[in-house]
Amino acid sequence: MKYSKKLIGDKSYLAPVRAEDADKYFEWLNDLEVSVNLRTYSQQIPFEIEKEYLEKFAKNQTNDYLFGIISKETDTLIGNCALMNPDFINRNAELGIFVGDKNYWGKGIGTESITLLLDFGFNVLNLHNIWLSFYDFNTKSKRIYEKCGFKILGRRREAKIIGNLKFDIVYMDILAEEYKSVYIKNLLHI
Repeated sequence: MKYSKKLIGDKSYLAPVRAEDADKYFEWLNDLEVSVNLRTYSQQIPFEIEKEYLEKFAKNQTNDYLFGIISKETDTLIGNCALMNPDFINRNAELGIFVGDKNYWGKGIGTESITLLLDFGFNVLNLHNIWLSFYDFNTKSKRIYEKCGFKILGRRREAKIIGNLKFDIVYMDILAEEYKSVYIKNLLHI
């Protein structure tokens, strides 16, 4: 079954998640090299729990906006991104992303997916502020976030401990007026 193209970039597109992809998510979320940058890195994610989670999203039973990141070249799932816990009164949400397929690391997929998701958040959901957090050892993600227009707003010092190492959790955000729409303007031909 092919994926439904919701937001289309040059290298990838965002599509609604499918429960039948639970096996890939199960593999990625239990791979420490992939999950070390995620909140779930210390958890063992059972297959059935991941499948139930994806089924809820596929049936639109959550408030979050979760998309699969799909390679345009191969039409295969390579990761996901989301706008989580949207607050439509104060017009903000948290952004989360990961590219699980290591063959696509360092190829600009994360930057493109974030750009598509920001366009969706600001221009479709009418959000004003989108924020995210990451561990300060994840310098690659920091560069991507800065490239997409995010600015550091603060940090929780030594809030993450791995072994004897202590890391800060860094918070960044971007406002609607700081983002320059690409996708929606092209879609509307303006």
